[in-house]
Amino acid sequence: MTTPITIVDDSAMSRKLMTRALPAGWDVEISQATNGKEALEAYHAGKADVMFLDLTMPVMDGYEVLETLKKEGLNTFVVVVSADIQPKAQERVMSLGAMAFIKKPVNTEEVTKILKEYGII
Repeated sequence: MTTPITIVDDSAMSRKLMTRALPAGWDVEISQATNGKEALEAYHAGKADVMFLDLTMPVMDGYEVLETLKKEGLNTFVVVVSADIQPKAQERVMSLGAMAFIKKPVNTEEVTKILKEYGII
């Protein structure tokens, strides 16, 4: 079964690197968003069973996306992908409903480990 995923980052290079870090053979339909507003639109359109979410973006940042998802009771598997590795940032995103935190740059092994741990793949 194809899994709809959305990669959310304002950097085209970061979205490309995240796409390359996805496990080989994982049957996915990839959508991309450049800010949190677009991420929520993709979610509402059914394109984000899994969301890889950056924190620092224009228009609406990753924290605001997580707060909205939590407030609205929306259900998606969110992995935060960020260069902000401060413990407070990690604690905050986990308290807002993120399932995992990966620091940039991403690698396939770490992404695969998280997805397997939660039974996504």
